[in-house]
Parts: sequence; C-alpha cells; structure tokens
Amino acid sequence: MPVVFDGSPPNAMQSSHTHTPLTVLSGQELSQEIKSFISGVDTVQGRKLSVREHARCAIRLLRSVPACRGAVLEHLRGVYDEHVSVFLHNLETDGDANSGLSSNLEDIIQEVHGVLTEFIRLNPRAWAPLVSSWAVDLLGQLSSKHAGRRVAPHSSSLNELLQLWMSCAATRSLMEAYSQCLAAMLAWCPDACVDALLDTSVQHSPHFDWVVAHIGSAFPGTIISRVLACGLKDFCSHGAKDQGLVVNGVDKGSRVPKIGSVVGILGHLAAHHSDSIRKELLRMFQESLSPSSPMSPTSSSTSWEGSPQLRRAAVPFLLQLAAMSPNLFGAVSAELVELLRPPVLLQLHSLLQGLPRDELDNMLGLAVHLICQSPSGGARVLRFLADTATPASVIISGPTPSPHEGVREGCDSLLQMLLLHLHKLVYNRSDGADGHTHHSASPQPQIVIPFLEELQTHVGELCAETLRLERKRHLWLHQLLCLLSVYGGPSVATEALCQLLTQARNPEELALAWQLHNTLSSCMAGLIPAAVTHCVAQIHTHTLGSRPLRQLLLNLAIVIQSQDEDRKGTQDAHSTMAVQVGSSVSVHLHDFSPLLLHGDPAVSHAAVRLLSASPLPRTSSPAHLLMLSRAAVAHFFIAVRRRGEVGKAGRDGGQAAESVSCSVQLLSRFAAYSPLILKAVLQQLVEGVLHKGNAGLFGGQIADMSGAPVASQSGSPDIGASLLDINCRFGTTVNFSGSVWSVFHAGVIGKGLKMRTNTTQPDPSGVTLNIQTFLTVVVQCCSSSGLNGSRSPSDPDEPPPINAEAAKVVAATLVENVCPDVANGELSWPPEEHARTTVERDIHIRRCFEAHPVLFTLLQVVAAGRPALCYCSAVLRGLMATLLAHWEASREAASTDSPWHLRASCVLVSCMGEGQLLPPVLANVHEAFSHLAPFEVRLLLLAVWEYVRANGPMPQKFVFNPEKGLFYRDFSRDGDVARYVSPIHSVLHKNIDRLGHLCWRFQL
Repeated sequence: MPVVFDGSPPNAMQSSHTHTPLTVLSGQELSQEIKSFISGVDTVQGRKLSVREHARCAIRLLRSVPACRGAVLEHLRGVYDEHVSVFLHNLETDGDANSGLSSNLEDIIQEVHGVLTEFIRLNPRAWAPLVSSWAVDLLGQLSSKHAGRRVAPHSSSLNELLQLWMSCAATRSLMEAYSQCLAAMLAWCPDACVDALLDTSVQHSPHFDWVVAHIGSAFPGTIISRVLACGLKDFCSHGAKDQGLVVNGVDKGSRVPKIGSVVGILGHLAAHHSDSIRKELLRMFQESLSPSSPMSPTSSSTSWEGSPQLRRAAVPFLLQLAAMSPNLFGAVSAELVELLRPPVLLQLHSLLQGLPRDELDNMLGLAVHLICQSPSGGARVLRFLADTATPASVIISGPTPSPHEGVREGCDSLLQMLLLHLHKLVYNRSDGADGHTHHSASPQPQIVIPFLEELQTHVGELCAETLRLERKRHLWLHQLLCLLSVYGGPSVATEALCQLLTQARNPEELALAWQLHNTLSSCMAGLIPAAVTHCVAQIHTHTLGSRPLRQLLLNLAIVIQSQDEDRKGTQDAHSTMAVQVGSSVSVHLHDFSPLLLHGDPAVSHAAVRLLSASPLPRTSSPAHLLMLSRAAVAHFFIAVRRRGEVGKAGRDGGQAAESVSCSVQLLSRFAAYSPLILKAVLQQLVEGVLHKGNAGLFGGQIADMSGAPVASQSGSPDIGASLLDINCRFGTTVNFSGSVWSVFHAGVIGKGLKMRTNTTQPDPSGVTLNIQTFLTVVVQCCSSSGLNGSRSPSDPDEPPPINAEAAKVVAATLVENVCPDVANGELSWPPEEHARTTVERDIHIRRCFEAHPVLFTLLQVVAAGRPALCYCSAVLRGLMATLLAHWEASREAASTDSPWHLRASCVLVSCMGEGQLLPPVLANVHEAFSHLAPFEVRLLLLAVWEYVRANGPMPQKFVFNPEKGLFYRDFSRDGDVARYVSPIHSVLHKNIDRLGHLCWRFQL
C-alpha cells in the first residue's frame, strides 16, 4: 500500500496551510510516476519532461512514496541549482532577478518548501535529521559553486553576501528549512544538526560563512555551546593519536578538521554575541576542572561533561582555540586570570599531572605562544605569573596566598619558557631586519610581538616591581625589562633607564640601572645622553613630583661620584656609565640650575649635590654661565639660612650642613671655570651678604640708604609725619654731599629725635659659623685660577695665595655697595683737617660697617690679595675719619669703654698692614690700642693717617714676586718713617708700665 499524507502542500511557504483532499494514486499510477521520474520521459505521451514537470513528479513521489525521498531530494538539488543560476544570470544581465525561468521555478521551490515544512512538523524525528543534512549540504554546494560569479560579493563581506542569498527564493527556502529542523532537534538531538553544520563549514569555508552567521544569530546560545561541544569531541577523537597544536605561529592543527570551522563560527558570532561566547568558554574551562560532572540545564545525555576523556581534553582544546583565534583569547584572558585562584590552580595542576611529558611540553609551548600574542592584559598575566612563581619565602604584595609548590614550579617553568621565547623573538627579529636591510632596498617590516607592545605602556610599573628586589622575581622582571628595551628601541630603553634612575632608593636598587645599561650598551648607542635629555624634559614639564625629582637628582649624583671609586679599582662598566652621565649632565647644567632654588629643601639639596659633583662643560654660552652663577650664589645663602633654622629647631642638620658644603664646593668650582664666572660669583657673593634679607645671618642689621639701621614697623609708633611732605622737601633737592647744604635726617621737627632701633641679637655661635662659611667660600673662589692663573705655593702645606685680580673684584664690589658715589681714581688721602668735607659720606660708611660686621672680614680678604686694598682707599679713609672723630670727642677713661670703635680701629690698622699700605712698625700700633686712653688712640691713628697721606696707596708701588706668586711693596723707597713713629714712642714712654712688652714691636 502506498503511503499518503493527508494534507495539501503549503502555499508559498506561509505559516498557514490550506488542506485539500489529496487524490490517492493507484499502484499502476505510482509505477508510471516512478518510471517517469527515473527516465525523465512522460510514459503516457512519450515526450521528455520539462524541468518544471520533472520537479512536480518528484514532489508527487515525495508525498506518496517516502522510500523515494533520498532520490527525490537528490534530484531537487538540480532544481535549486538551476534556480540559483538563473537568478544570478538575471542579476548580471538585466539586473532583474524575477524574470524568465526563475519565475517558473519559484512556485516549485515554494511547493517543495511547503511539503518539507509539513513533514518536519508532523514527524520531526524522521524528517528533521534528513532535511537538515540535505539543506545545509546543498547550501554549501551552492555557495561554493557560485562564489565566483560577478554579482557575488567577496566572502569577507558577510552582510552583502547574506543580503544576496536571502533575496534568492531557493537559498532562502533551504535556510528556513534548516532553521526549522534545528529548532525541532534542539530538544533531543542537537549534535547531529550542529555536526552537519560544522562538516559543511569545513568543506566550503569561507563561502559558507554567511550561513553560519545567520544560523548563529538566530540560535546564539545553542550554536555556541553545541559548536564547542562538537569541536571538543572531534578534537578528542583526532587528538588521541596526533593532537595538532599551534606553536610559534605554525599551524599544526590541520589534522583536526572541525576546529577551524569552530573558530570561524565563533569568530562570526563574536561581533554581536561576544559576552555569550566568553561565558561559554569560561564555563567549559571551569566544568573541565570540576571533580564532579554536573549536567547543565541545557545539556543532553550526550553532553561532554559526562565523559572523563572529554573533560581531560577540554583545556588543550581551549588552548588550541585561543591559539587559532586571538579574538577568542582576548575575550577570556582578562577573566581567566581572575579565575586562576589557588583552588583552581590546584585542580588544574592535578589535571595536567596525568598528561604525558610531550603533551605537557606542547601545552606549555602553546601557552607561551598565546601570552606572546596576547594584544591586551599582558601586564595582568605577567603579574599573575610572577606572583605565583615567586618562592614562598618572599612576601607577595596583596591578599594572594602562597601557592602550592607544584603550582609554583609550573609557573616558574612557564615564566622561564616565556622569557626564553621572547628572547628568541626579539633578537631574531632584530637580526632578520638587519640582515634584510643589507640585501634589499626595501626594508622588511619587523615582527610585532603584541605582549611586548602592550607592556611598553607599563614601563614604569615594571621598573617599580623590579626594584622591589625580591628573590628570583626581580631577576625575571629585569630580564624582561631588557628584552622590552631592545624590542621597543631607544625610546623605551630611555624611558626604562629614566624610571630606574628615578625610582631607585638605595645602591642595590641603583645597581639595576647599571646592569640595564651594560646590557643595552652593546646594541644601542647614545642611551645615557638620551636618558638625561628625557629627564630634563620631565623636569621642564613638571611631570615629576618633589619626591621622585629629589631621588632622580640624588641618583645622578651618586652615579657621577662613583667615578672616584672607579679610579680605586672598581669595574670598568660602572666607570663608563659614570663618565657618560657626568658629561651628559654637564651639557644640561643650565637646565638643572633652577632646581637650586626649588621650594622643597630636599630637592634643592639634591640639586646642589648633583651640580657640585658634575663636571663643568668645556664650552657654554655666557648667558647660561651667568644664570648658573646667580642660582648657585642664591642657593648658598638659602642653604646657610636653612642650616640656622634647622639648628634652632633642634632637628638633625646633616642634610642642611651637607647642602652648605656642596654649595661652597660648587661655587669654588664655578669660580675656577672662567674669569667671567669668577667675577660674577664674587660680585654676587658680596652683594648677597650685604642684602637686607641676608644681613641677619652674618650678624648685621637692615640699614636704610644712609646706612642707619631701620626700625621695625611693629615697634615704631605713628608720629604723624607725612611721607609725601618729607619727600617734597628733601627728595627733589640736589644732594650737595660734603657742603653746608647737607641735611641729616635725625628726626622730625616738633617730634623729637628718631627712636633707637630695638633689634634682636642673633645667635653669636651661628653668626660666627656663617661668617666662617662665607669667608671659606670667598677665599676658595679668590684662590682659584680663574683669573690670570695664580700659582700654587711652593710648599704644598701652605694655602694657595689670594688672587690679586679676584681680590680687586671684591674690593670694587665692596666700595660700590658701601659708598656708590666714590670715583674709581679717588685713592689719595687728603690732610686730616680736610676730612670734614666728606663727613656725610664718612658717616654713611661707618654706619654700613656697624650694620654689617662681615665687611671687616671682606676687608681682610682684600688685604690678603695685595695690592687690591688700594682700591678700597675711599672706604678706609672714611672709616678712619669717623674713628678719629670719635676718639677725639670721647671722654671715656679707657678705649675699652668703646668696644665697637676699638675693634674697628684694630681691624682697620691690621688690614692696612696686611695689605702693605703701612710699614710693619706702623701696622703694629693696633696691638696697643686696648691699653690706651681714647686721645692716645687718636694720636696713633693720626700718625697712620699722615703716613698714608704722604705715601699714597698706589698699586704701582707693588712688585710681583714670581717665586711666591704674591705682590710686595718696598717701603725703602718711601720717605723716612721715623717722623711718623715719634708719636708712637711718646705714647709708649708714657705708658711704659703697661706697654713695655710691646716696645720691640715698634723699633725701626
């Protein structure tokens, strides 16, 4: 009996079907239909059947004789192919796909679709597997056959390709039939349907990709999970004997046919369903490690979770997928690292322990390859490997507990293999590029290593981890840092070296910078200059904070200072780097000099330490030199002030004292550099010590223009005087100095005299220390060979002599600041009675000396640099005149009752004797001042005045002694000294009881 389905074919593939009674064919009619179908000839009329008639005959057999379905479906392949050919031909010729033969066959396609849809609905278990295999295979054949047609888009243009095929009735019918079969088979047999899809994808890819994309979009959850499951089963069956892997970029997985299709399908779905793919991949990884085999809600009886063999192969399968698709690896790599906690690592370790050695090595090699090709998350993977591979004795930052020993050894091996593989890639990449450039005009593009590409943005973090100096860990990271520097070229190498120099906090950490330079110096020239330039750029852009800036400057100073140790027998590599750093820093001294005035004392200290250790440049512009000198002098006074503040606060002043000593060393080295710098430094030192902001450091007081100390605003009451009125009366008039029109501002008429200034007395010990420090720096600068190359003394134990030209600079600056209106040629002294014509100027000079005791120290320095004291003649004369006036007017019983004037008189005569403005017999008179009465002191000073007036202080009277490198004055060429000594002898005779022990000092 023939089998007849009760129902008519669906109309035009619509969801609602109109059922009409179907005529039951007799046996003879069935026999005729079969003969006509097989022969293609109408048995009744004896003519050949048309394509349309032959197709309808096949449809009647498909309805009436199910046993013929295989042959019928095979015949219908030609019908579908004919329809597709005409469809594409019409597009290529007329641009109209609905003309000609296509319209005659479209109703046949619709009838076939309706019959198949009804059969699948009524009996899915019988028809769905058959129709799904037939439909998907036919789709693959049609896609591949017509892929080269002119109207067919390229296989990579999935959207255009999908639009083309879905506008064709034949391929649209096949796609909808397969979708119906897949929906029907999901509940009881999804693997068969997905297997057919995978097999066809392997055979007809990439022309079949549009089918996969459409089906995957319609059933994303099912397709993803079932594609992975089918791929795993196929991988396991093939991998039992020859498991294919992708290692070092070479595809060895061609013997596993379906895995390529799995990668393609998931790659197409990743654009819109990446989150589902990521979750499914992670679920497969977790399920493979779970000790039990729970069944997921969507899994069937054939699910892979129930097979131990499949569970063991899941991890290698996932590795293979990741190796073949970087997109899939990137989707799961970030969360995969988070999943690898100690319990998961233990499960993974126990799973891998059962693998043969060669398979385990292959897996490690594949994992290394994946890490190297990872475009993102490389820093996180590196931190995970380093933390896990670090020995248990090392404290790991963060809440990560100590890993199992077996897990630690595995990560250690993986990290070692990673470093070895990166070493090969980096150096083979460089060698290949170099070798190619010698033989070809067009350079070959170098191999890109995504892992190192991403790490280039984490150089600072990598350097910080390296500097932790944890056992084994810092060795791995330092080796990786070297490879990253070689790979990234000079820019990355410079950044790495700068980071190490900035972040190193002790000599052990700084040694890593030495090692990095030693490794890179063989393949990279000019690294140190580039690194110093990069550091200077960071300083200019204020990229570094105070603490890293201070550390950078200190480390540079330590590197430069290591040259002294290198000369004592340290390694040559250190010496080479120290010399290069020193020469590079010397080029940028003008860039580092503003840091001397940085607001943070620690940064300022580090800057002066660096500049004091750095060699000076061979050539430099005058503008840069003057900027350096100004910054160095300003820092000197700042350092002296900070030293005093730290001492008052009771804190440890080690850093402050070191800043002062480094500042002294810096100024002395600057002064020896060139005559220009020597003059600038000495002028700025003298001006700085007399500046009102620094006067208190050296025992001085703030003085006004007249030299008188200025009262503080808080202590002076408002006397009602008008500043405008005073300026109108005195400020606009000409100052006839020395004339009867001279005006002394002793007060305001009607308000009384000016009030005395209540000044706070500074710490005497601090003032003494500051003056000694200032004297040290001035003497060192004046003893340098910056001007006229002063010779060193013959005796090495003797201090070097004061340079005459340098002392002259100090003298000129002193005169200019103490008495600006003095002419340079005003060297001779007038008679004592004529001194009253310059009384105002003389009082101003005396007040300056009262306000600035350090001026006496400067006079002593000038006196030592003969004949420079001659240029201070006006200052000496003015001070002497005021002292003579004081001693003449004094009514005290002893000179000791005027301590300041006594000291000033003694120092003045002593300096004149040291500067050889006086012969020795007159230069010793100051020794008797403390034993005499005021009028007797005046007599002795008057004798000194008369001698200097008669024998003017002229530099031409001095003769240079080349043996000692000093100027000397021959007093025998002057007049008779006896007449100037007679007042001294009279005073001695009168006070013989007190001055008898000094008589020998005044013999001619």
